[in-house]
Amino acid sequence: MTLALGHPCIRKIFRIVPVVLTVVSVLYAWTVPAAAQEAAFRQAVAEAAAQDRDLAAFYQEQTYRPVWTGEGAEHLARRQALVQVLARAGVHGLPTQRYDLDGVMTAMRAARSQRDLGQVEVALSRAYLRYARDLQSGVLVPSEVVSDIKREVARREAGALLTEILSGDPARTMRNLAPQSNEYARLLKQKLRLEKLIADGGWGPTVTAEKLRPGDGGPAVIALRNRLIAMGYLARSAAQTYDMRLQQAVQAFQADHGLEQDGVAGTTTLGALNTPALDRLKSVIVAMERERWLSEERGERHILVNLTDFSARILDNDEVTFATRAVIGKNDQNRRSPEFSDEMEHMVINPTWHVPYSIAVNEYLPQMQRNPGAASHLKLYNRNGREVSRGAVNFGAYNARNFPFAIKQPPSERNALGLVKFMFPNKYNIYLHDTPQKALFDLEKRDFSHGCIRLHQPFDFAYALLARQESDPKAFFQSVLDTRRETYVQLEQHVPVHIIYRTAFTQAQGRPQYRGDVYGRDARIWEALEKAGVSLDAPRG
Repeated sequence: MTLALGHPCIRKIFRIVPVVLTVVSVLYAWTVPAAAQEAAFRQAVAEAAAQDRDLAAFYQEQTYRPVWTGEGAEHLARRQALVQVLARAGVHGLPTQRYDLDGVMTAMRAARSQRDLGQVEVALSRAYLRYARDLQSGVLVPSEVVSDIKREVARREAGALLTEILSGDPARTMRNLAPQSNEYARLLKQKLRLEKLIADGGWGPTVTAEKLRPGDGGPAVIALRNRLIAMGYLARSAAQTYDMRLQQAVQAFQADHGLEQDGVAGTTTLGALNTPALDRLKSVIVAMERERWLSEERGERHILVNLTDFSARILDNDEVTFATRAVIGKNDQNRRSPEFSDEMEHMVINPTWHVPYSIAVNEYLPQMQRNPGAASHLKLYNRNGREVSRGAVNFGAYNARNFPFAIKQPPSERNALGLVKFMFPNKYNIYLHDTPQKALFDLEKRDFSHGCIRLHQPFDFAYALLARQESDPKAFFQSVLDTRRETYVQLEQHVPVHIIYRTAFTQAQGRPQYRGDVYGRDARIWEALEKAGVSLDAPRG
């Protein structure tokens, strides 16, 4: 349960904490000399912190002086700030029981000696470190939940976190632990809105129909109207039919959920429309956790590929300055696009496709074993880089373990990479590129590649990137393209690339966006968060 700051229990805690610690200090001072008190406290701190090397090193460096349990206004301010944030940890979608605020308060009330206070001191530090790391870097280790999330999240050392508390305003320091991105702030607001909505009863009855279209009427249309009103897509209305205003509201809803904006409430649209607010809340909480994994600076200019949205965007100062549709890795084993960040360094115009070995032996070798002339647009090269005639090769003699040839496709409009690819060298061999298969971009769900990201408007994407270094980026690009030779064009300023996966995300202006869980990753993350202790405080509705 998350307690508001004005809750009587919190006010009582603020009164009890200083009183308990003061009483312990006074009573103990009557019976035990100061030197013995100090020694007992230090010994208790050393023993309690011994199991955590970083925590032990911090207290040793501090000569075991207290951070939380000392006397005076500074220590009181730290205790109060810590109790305050722990009591409200659920606001951030964190596992409140993990920080054991009740247990720490019980230990404070039970303290009768400096040795007891030493143990309380370390308990407070442990609670703070758990909270700080969870809020700053995430509750979960991404790759342990989903192996295709290739993010290594840095978790700050105990000494750095505790030194920060000692050196500044503790309340401000603790507030600043959360990601400072605009996206996190907007997600947090959406979480609070959804919790209030759910507490008030949600979006109302679901729409029971297979398909609704303009001109229809009846109870299902009324339910559709009422649900769109509750969601904020339609002004209050008593209309009984699927009129123009209802159609426009459906189209707006479809746009915010990545669906074809045809104004018809078909199976996919109704499925998204009937998704409970509670499920949307889960998506937002997962998105907040994901944002904690991506807490480093994204870059004033950066490229954002959202796999669930099948899109690639260029953002400048949090504003989308270019956007295009994308095709992502197919939802098959070994073909799903991974999540990671890197820097785009160059583009290759008129690229050669160097067929990855796994594709060469698993897809093309069987074809050439059946027919040596298969996939004639591809060329074979030996280890010396010389082209090999297919007629000189007995493909039946080779398998996935001993195939000795490289397979390449020369530059052309039929090249699998199209006419340009965008490189951010990485060990996953993932990049953005053009494609001759343009028809795929007309589909709503676009997972067809081997893992790389195909772009619908690659030339315009290139112009946007080159605009910062070429006075006429389009003319420059076309002049290189016209040579029909493979050409590397370096980006004078490297651009960070973030391949992310968000079923809930926001915009600087406009309504929150929701997408389908195309790879099932967010469902697994929510399951792991729930197992870690994250809960939905709002009642079901």
